[in-house]
Amino acid sequence: MKEIIQLESIVPLTFAGKRLDVTLAHLFPDYSRGQLQKWIGQGMVNVNSTKITRSRGILVGGEKIIIRAELAAEGNWTGQNIEFETIYEDNDILVVNKHPGLVVHPGAGNPDETLVNGLLYRYPKLVNVPRAGVVHRLDKDTSGLLVVAKTLQSHTHLVQQLQARAFAREYYAICQGMVPESGTIKANIGRHPVHRIKMAVVHNGKHAVTHFETKEYFRGHSLVKVKLETGRTHQIRVHMTHIGHPLVGDPLYGGRPTLPIDTTGPVVTAIKNFPRQALHARKLGLKHPVTEEWIEWESDLPEDLQTLIEVLRADAIVESE
Repeated sequence: MKEIIQLESIVPLTFAGKRLDVTLAHLFPDYSRGQLQKWIGQGMVNVNSTKITRSRGILVGGEKIIIRAELAAEGNWTGQNIEFETIYEDNDILVVNKHPGLVVHPGAGNPDETLVNGLLYRYPKLVNVPRAGVVHRLDKDTSGLLVVAKTLQSHTHLVQQLQARAFAREYYAICQGMVPESGTIKANIGRHPVHRIKMAVVHNGKHAVTHFETKEYFRGHSLVKVKLETGRTHQIRVHMTHIGHPLVGDPLYGGRPTLPIDTTGPVVTAIKNFPRQALHARKLGLKHPVTEEWIEWESDLPEDLQTLIEVLRADAIVESE
């Protein structure tokens, strides 16, 4: 489903000597500079009725700009009837409460049956938005909240917020060991030098900051609230492992589960058999891309995490008696 948009404006005289792509980014802030450069290269931008295909063209001021662009479909993905929960929706965005086990985006090993396929099935016009509107991701086995842009303009504004670290993102995790009451982890994250499917704390990695606060202690485990300042791949999982407290059930970073030497019964079974990393994106806050109103959403812990907490809590009570 293709969509045609037409944009018009006059170049301010103060932009004399500026590049075309720089000027367009100022005139049409609802679209990213990369998108505008693509339209220039595709011959969709006219300056004083002349088609321009070079982003570096210099303007003198006063030119009339007309963009008539065809929004191109992203990728070769198809819509599929994939079940997912939406907790908020308007004309510009929707917020999904993702269940564990659902892959967000098609990729190697998961070519379909992803959230993106489900989004395209339910909202066919998302084919014209980068990554079907997905602005940020959650790992396959991480549950919780993520926002989806329904229009190209909303996508641009949300990506800008994300890059400016303006999203408020709060997670709950169950970690091995007794995590300190609170703290901040500042450690660069990059590809593991040996195990290429893993990320790791590496000197030449990307800047990454994680804030944490322990909400409840069990016998050998901790319920931790985590706030992201940056958003690197596997950031919480890598950072908590880095300080010696990997997430329960994490198949990639968790290693062997740690249990008190005298622990027996239900807690052993619950920890060893928990099928995924114990991580839930509980809270999401952002500025609405159109109204600019600050909005926040919360998601209750899913049933599997609630059950695990109940088992750990019961075990801690028995130990204290």
